[in-house]
Amino acid sequence: MPRLSDRICTLNDAGSDGWEVFYRAREMVAAGERVIELTIGEHDIRTDASILEAMHTSAMSGHTGYAMVPGVRDLRKAVAQRVEQRTGVPTKAENVLITPGGQAALFATHMAACQPGDTALYIDPYYATYPGSIRGTSAVPHAIRTRADNAFLPDRTELATAARTTQAKSLLINSPNNPTGTVYPRETLMDIADVCKQEDLWLISDEVYDTQIWEGEHLSPRALPDMAERTMVIGSMSKSHAMTGSRVGWIVAPKEAITRLIDLATATTYGVPGYIQDAALFALNAGPELEAKVAEPFARRRDLVLGILADQNTVTAIPSAGAMYLMLDIRASRLSGRDFAERLLDQHRIAVMPGESFGTSAAGHIRLALTTDDAKLAQAVRELCAFAKDLSQ
Repeated sequence: MPRLSDRICTLNDAGSDGWEVFYRAREMVAAGERVIELTIGEHDIRTDASILEAMHTSAMSGHTGYAMVPGVRDLRKAVAQRVEQRTGVPTKAENVLITPGGQAALFATHMAACQPGDTALYIDPYYATYPGSIRGTSAVPHAIRTRADNAFLPDRTELATAARTTQAKSLLINSPNNPTGTVYPRETLMDIADVCKQEDLWLISDEVYDTQIWEGEHLSPRALPDMAERTMVIGSMSKSHAMTGSRVGWIVAPKEAITRLIDLATATTYGVPGYIQDAALFALNAGPELEAKVAEPFARRRDLVLGILADQNTVTAIPSAGAMYLMLDIRASRLSGRDFAERLLDQHRIAVMPGESFGTSAAGHIRLALTTDDAKLAQAVRELCAFAKDLSQ
């Protein structure tokens, strides 16, 4: 066959997408084995029935044809209103593009920010698709490492040095963070904003977990002084409303950037189905009560796991202030995160994600998704801790 492009052949530069343990666990489940899956950020409580009913009603009413590529006007207005209420930054429908989930928004924002060959910065640990998304736009991904003993917060000096030496054009951040659960405090975001202004960077802020805050508060960097003009915010219905499979996300950005991003959407995704957008509009109009209902199990399960961990001293948790994950330090086991996860799956039928799936900074850690019922989660964590203790002796 004809030669494939370097762009597509190098999406997974290391030859791995980091999801091997997840794929193997799913194969075991398909073969009839019982596995406690704590891998991906997929709600165990599915999309609320009222949202599905709104989707069904819209589809049956005929909203199944081509929808407006930028998004249904009322949904764009609702997203703008939600963002303005939460951040205090004036936001209009013209600042919003509806996308097929947050993943499409990641790709689109880097297409907008970077020329082919430009460097795009991102923080390590990172969501597993980040480097591939950047490579897919023909930009060059450059990870900035962080440290577990500093809750995986980025260092201002290291950010500035990386931006300057690579002549980067963008910086991608994620708070609340997947995989670590870290919520960036105001001081960290101020440092990030200063670096972006000094080095003339686009800031791409992935805020899909903004409704899952357990300690402190969520601050969008777009709300900081002089940052609205250089920030593109990624949002999504996936985590806030348990609509992962519906694929509804958005970009909030300066009007000129949105205009160009609409051109990109016209040439690629051609928008999001109208009946799904109508369901998203219904969900947003349901207000914060529905969002709180979706988030509550993860707050409860976080406390449950932390209580179990407090009764032993082999496995420790990185401070988690948000999102549906806990990052656990298992270095006392003398195994890498990858080896620990593989052996835990083989010997105990418990599936977790190795820290190494999310970069090098989280080596010797595992990510625990709080995505199964309380009893199974408690059982899994107790077995995990006992497994780590046996290895450490």
